[in-house]
Amino acid sequence: MKILIYGAGVIGCELAHMLCKKNDVTLLARGKWKEAIDANGLVIRHYVQMKTTVDRLNAIDVLEPTDVYDLVFVVMQAVQLPEALPVIAKNASAYIVFVGNNMAPQETARQAAENSPVEKEIAFGFQMTAGRREGGKVISVHAGVGMTVGGLNAPLSQRFREKLKAAFDGTGYRLKWENEMDAWLKCHMAFILPVCYVCYITNGCLPNATGKQRRLVLDAAFEGYSLLQALGIPIRPEGDEANFHGLKRVLMLAMLFIMAKTSLGRLAASDHAMRALDEMRYLDAGFAALREQTDMPMPTWDMLRQGSMIEERALPR
Repeated sequence: MKILIYGAGVIGCELAHMLCKKNDVTLLARGKWKEAIDANGLVIRHYVQMKTTVDRLNAIDVLEPTDVYDLVFVVMQAVQLPEALPVIAKNASAYIVFVGNNMAPQETARQAAENSPVEKEIAFGFQMTAGRREGGKVISVHAGVGMTVGGLNAPLSQRFREKLKAAFDGTGYRLKWENEMDAWLKCHMAFILPVCYVCYITNGCLPNATGKQRRLVLDAAFEGYSLLQALGIPIRPEGDEANFHGLKRVLMLAMLFIMAKTSLGRLAASDHAMRALDEMRYLDAGFAALREQTDMPMPTWDMLRQGSMIEERALPR
């Protein structure tokens, strides 16, 4: 199967690594990063698995309208999508998956299909991979790679699902189908934003986060979930709100403790929060827009957000 990964950050590179095991994969990259891939291959250090892989694949820096792929995965920060969406819309590929955080997926889908030469079917997905690029290679953090993927408010067509299953079959990559990705992405933000606020409060040094701050992350996230429910947005995954009570809360606190006190937290959370301030501000603004639809109080959320000074922070150089 002929597949394009549009975007060569950590997530896009890990996705390309998994798919090139049995598909003809092209990676869209630019500048020195493309030069490094052309010269040395796609080099990934899998941090948890303690191994390094090298994949030789085709790298391009421009997607032409007549370049047709069976599947296109657009793997970019949401703030970078305005540049990519007109290119995707003009391209003759029909099956598109947007991977990553997105507070306005309906608008993304609309622009990607606008004036397209073919009828497009668009999915949204999220891959649980973190890390960074450095020294000509990717440092990738994951405990087994997979993707939650589906339509915004309805199931994907059978044809689209078959294409995705065929692409990943035999690669060890897990697909989890979700019919309400709009709600899933908003629920994910309700949890991730409080984590990012604490990253900023500690200036990117999560080991300095206190036990109280870790508990406040869960309290703020629960307020976020409650807001979404008040707006009629379903909780996805279903039943996820139970993570903030009882034994599941204890387990969540244990997970946050491990993340904060080990390098996993830096690689999985604080590195990205500190380097991608534009994206975090975009997500923060998107959630603030949801809050404007109700007068529900969120005191813990507000306390963490104000302490983070997310709006006043200087952009990383």
